[in-house]
Amino acid sequence: VQLQASGGGTVQAGGSLRLSCAASERIFGQYAMGWFRQAPGKEREFVAALRWSGAGIWYADSVKGRFTISRDNAKATVYLQMSSLKPEDTAVYYCAAGTPIISSIRRASSYGYWGQGTQVTVSS
Repeated sequence: VQLQASGGGTVQAGGSLRLSCAASERIFGQYAMGWFRQAPGKEREFVAALRWSGAGIWYADSVKGRFTISRDNAKATVYLQMSSLKPEDTAVYYCAAGTPIISSIRRASSYGYWGQGTQVTVSS
């Protein structure tokens, strides 16, 4: 599985961006797709995740109500719609795929496949 993330850029605080993550093959079954981010000098942190099949969407508290994760099964693509962006959202954003159990869905170590990262910069 190869993942290609895109859609990053520079935006002013309060603005919006949509990130995309295209998978090289269709992912079905128990795979989950996650978005993580890493700011300079900080550890990679969970942002949002969903499962390709069935219900289940998870968000970090820091983005809940502002970010929306969604998927297009036909395109094997996951999106992260980011609104009301804040300077503290500035980071490199990574998409990931894996088969984590529900209790581990927020852990980066639960994902075996990673995209290359896309930079999001929010200016104040």
